[in-house]
Amino acid sequence: MAHSVQAFHTFSLPSQCSQLIEITELEQLQQQSFSRPFCILGEGSNTVFLTDYHGQVIKMATKGITATVREHDYLLEVAAGENWHQLVIYTLEQDMPGLENLALIPGTVGAAPVQNIGAYGVELAKYIDYVEYFDITSKELVRLSNAECQFGYRDSIFKHQLKSHAVITLVGLCLPKQWQPELSYGPLQQLKDITAQNIFAQVIKTRNSKLPNPYVLANAGSFFKNPIISNQQLQSLLQAYPQLPHYVYDNEHHKVAAGWLIEQANLKGYRIAGIAVHQQQALVLVNHGNSVGADLIAMIQHIQQQVWQCYHIRLQHEVRLMSRDGECHIDLEETP
Repeated sequence: MAHSVQAFHTFSLPSQCSQLIEITELEQLQQQSFSRPFCILGEGSNTVFLTDYHGQVIKMATKGITATVREHDYLLEVAAGENWHQLVIYTLEQDMPGLENLALIPGTVGAAPVQNIGAYGVELAKYIDYVEYFDITSKELVRLSNAECQFGYRDSIFKHQLKSHAVITLVGLCLPKQWQPELSYGPLQQLKDITAQNIFAQVIKTRNSKLPNPYVLANAGSFFKNPIISNQQLQSLLQAYPQLPHYVYDNEHHKVAAGWLIEQANLKGYRIAGIAVHQQQALVLVNHGNSVGADLIAMIQHIQQQVWQCYHIRLQHEVRLMSRDGECHIDLEETP
């Protein structure tokens, strides 16, 4: 029996799966065979179903937050199904700051480590103590330290070696009592009264001014990764585009703003069927309706081609795309 998943991913393309399972207790994972293709889903804010999916969608909906006060920090142990933004609110209410820059990022706590969510100068990896997952082969719970998670920019071991082998069940977060505000990005630099609550409020104000509410206008948030380019390529680009926003990534690389690249390629408002580049933030693709996966694929390819022609930079989508048999990637075709 097919189940519609249109309401289970915020981009809201019409699609179905062969089976939909909601996990509210960890014992249910023990009962799953995992013998057929499956997709682990939180709130579907970073996943788009391009077509009908011929497999199981397993929605993690476990709940629970445990906070332990230690000598130098607070340890938070959070179930995978908890809403991320509500967790940020909870930590500030309990006077445990640190996560305020990550306010209003949609999705669940269990999905957050997979792509190492980040915003306004902070990545989740900074605060992760451990990630616990259900091992599909051994049917046991396994705990990985921060280092073992192999975090990178929008990346982790859960996208590679553990992909299709692990279901994240619990995330352990370590918030130091000695709070250090992160004010390096944009509007946060203008704050006069620096408190975690004020940073939280400014992040929400900024995000709301740029990013459409996915429950009002269907979208999957930031659609593309900010490209990482060599210092040499950056210097060349800055000669032609001195306004290009850029941030140090490491000694040899800088990160540049994908949204700026898309906007300067004159793609704001560009539309294919009901899929459009958002007018307020070019990094976001929105779905006005009457669209299918092929329309979104065409949009992704067009943006990648235009950005390549303008800047010789390859854009990669940050959003997870699901096709008939599993996850797929749309990459720039070789362009002369």
